[in-house]
Amino acid sequence: MPRGQKSKTHARQKRHRARGETRAYEDAQETADETSETAEEYSAASQSQPGPESSSPPEEPQKATPTATLILSSSSSESDESSDEESEPSMQKEYPYEANLTTTVLHQDMIARRSVILLQHLLYNYNLKQLTTKEEMLKVITKKYEDDFPEILRKASEKLEDAFAVEVREVNSSQPSYNLISKLKLPNNGRIRAGKGLPKTGFLMSVLGIIFIQGNCASEEEIWKILKKKKIYPGKKHRIFGEPRKLMTQYLVKLKYLEYRQVANSDPPCYEFLWGPQAHAETSKMKILEYLAKINKTTPSAISTLYQEALKDEQERAKARDEDNTDTTDQSTEGSPEKSPAASSTPVDT
Repeated sequence: MPRGQKSKTHARQKRHRARGETRAYEDAQETADETSETAEEYSAASQSQPGPESSSPPEEPQKATPTATLILSSSSSESDESSDEESEPSMQKEYPYEANLTTTVLHQDMIARRSVILLQHLLYNYNLKQLTTKEEMLKVITKKYEDDFPEILRKASEKLEDAFAVEVREVNSSQPSYNLISKLKLPNNGRIRAGKGLPKTGFLMSVLGIIFIQGNCASEEEIWKILKKKKIYPGKKHRIFGEPRKLMTQYLVKLKYLEYRQVANSDPPCYEFLWGPQAHAETSKMKILEYLAKINKTTPSAISTLYQEALKDEQERAKARDEDNTDTTDQSTEGSPEKSPAASSTPVDT
């Protein structure tokens, strides 16, 4: 290949990589606040949940059905399910391959529906500060899907982790019960304030992500510019987060997850956000990047610039831990007295 043509090809490839990285960077920035919208959808549905004593299943949100277009009826009632099943034998006779494929798709779709119903029930109990027993969960998804319970629970857990940054964890082995556990050590298991409420962990991790993406320091103006796209406004109460400005500038600052300071020499005064010491202690740039990448259905390494910075941060943390361990070992060695028979056997008068 002539040198000139080779140079042009190389330049095109370089521009293509740059555009791809820029696109991935922008996707990550959009994803940093995406959890708020997802969380709001799930929380809105969970607010109207019946209590555990009710036998009727919660209403299913329309947006919770990934393959709804493949089903003639979007209703999840037992009568609709039975009518689907009754039509299967005739389909299997005429079109066995298509019938099997349709049956599989229908089954997977119903598992997806049940996972959202289970998710809403877990949120409902969390909001009431109640554990959810396995018996309750099986009742919610109906006996017909008992064999699919592990898969339904797995899908519900993944959605909760993405939207709220909480883990579904078994907390009582004698009577299997589950609770939502915050991924950060926020007070009241992620609620921040005492009383009922939904977890704020996903919101905090999203804000930490925005700060990271903005170069480890984000202006207040830039953060609200991003959050407003998801209808989160300063001074306006949000269904999940309460008053978000107060949440960030007071509660999360007081808890040392965020640092809120005036920009030097700004007139009129402008303010900016940084990670607080508690955020540095409990999470890392890599964990935040992994969280954002998971929501965006990509990998941390796809966002090259941020990934390299997060990788460097991990290496520095590992080095600091090694140095701390070395110092602790040296101090314990220097501070330990020499053992002697007299010292070990003679009582000390006080």
